[in-house]
Amino acid sequence: MVSDTRVTYRRRHSYNTASNSVSVVKTPGARLTVHYNKKSVSAAKCGCCKKPLAGIPRACVCDLRKMTHCQRTVTRAYGGNLCHKCLQDRILRAFLIEEQKIVKKVAQMKAQQKKEDKSTKKAGKKAGKKTGKK
Repeated sequence: MVSDTRVTYRRRHSYNTASNSVSVVKTPGARLTVHYNKKSVSAAKCGCCKKPLAGIPRACVCDLRKMTHCQRTVTRAYGGNLCHKCLQDRILRAFLIEEQKIVKKVAQMKAQQKKEDKSTKKAGKKAGKKTGKK
């Protein structure tokens, strides 16, 4: 059993703050020493649904900068920013909007063509009537 439970910090910062959290560890020589704990890093989250992104490590910024680019991101459009489901929804929505625009354009063209056909038929009938009266 350890007689004295007091420990001293190994670094100069003496206040019990979030960046200075420690855990007391018992050594094989029956002494108590201090181990400094690292802050827990939050996972990278999707910009749309706020779920943690798969394939991206939970590392602090200083460690992320040391990693290669392929380790930091996912090789996909918006990899590292959006999850696969949100990206799938975006692609599908964009496709459907474009299709809707095309359908609208075709409908307008048909309506315009119908209008032109009616106007040419009317003009033809009027011309026929005029010639018939003479």
